[in-house]
Amino acid sequence: MIKFSRSLGNVLTRFAFNHTAATSQLVQSIHTSLPVNCEHHNQEGATELPADEIPEKRELTEKDRKLMLKDRTKVIPVETSIRYLNSSAYKQTYGKQLVWEQYRRNHKGPFPPRKTRKTCVRQGMISTGNPCPICRDEYLVLDHRNIELLKQFISPQTGQVLSYTKTGLCQKKHLQLLVAVERARDYGLLTFDVPYREFDYSEYAQKAQA
Repeated sequence: MIKFSRSLGNVLTRFAFNHTAATSQLVQSIHTSLPVNCEHHNQEGATELPADEIPEKRELTEKDRKLMLKDRTKVIPVETSIRYLNSSAYKQTYGKQLVWEQYRRNHKGPFPPRKTRKTCVRQGMISTGNPCPICRDEYLVLDHRNIELLKQFISPQTGQVLSYTKTGLCQKKHLQLLVAVERARDYGLLTFDVPYREFDYSEYAQKAQA
């Protein structure tokens, strides 16, 4: 026979007294639960609840909607982004303007900082209230196949990629833009002008004869 000390017995008595109500509710729920009907079993062996016991779907609150808009863990394919640029939703959002044209940086003081923020997305969520033009729209994917999007960040006069001080892109997205543009040029998807140089071949011919 196991002997308990007086202090241990007091602790057990207090624990049992505090959890008496929870235990009685648990026993009552077990005894009042309906018996499992074999007709509700499907082929996989899972049970189906009656229609009156199925829990109702909870409506999304305003906080849940904001979290869904800030979530960036979902990977959007490039094909979806290309179709998005040709859709009516894109035209309704941006019209005939560029995706970065109406963007304004949010900074303290009258003068903007020399560099933009490092990134707008941290741990799969937007961590700022004013994300850059690419981070704020999850369907804008920087890829060498998304030519129509890359052309918006290339100067038509010089053919160079626009600076982040003008477009407002964060440092991470600007680096992805540079890589995507270089890859598109290597694959021949983006044309660019090569500077023409004239050579006086008579100088080389004289050296060869000498």
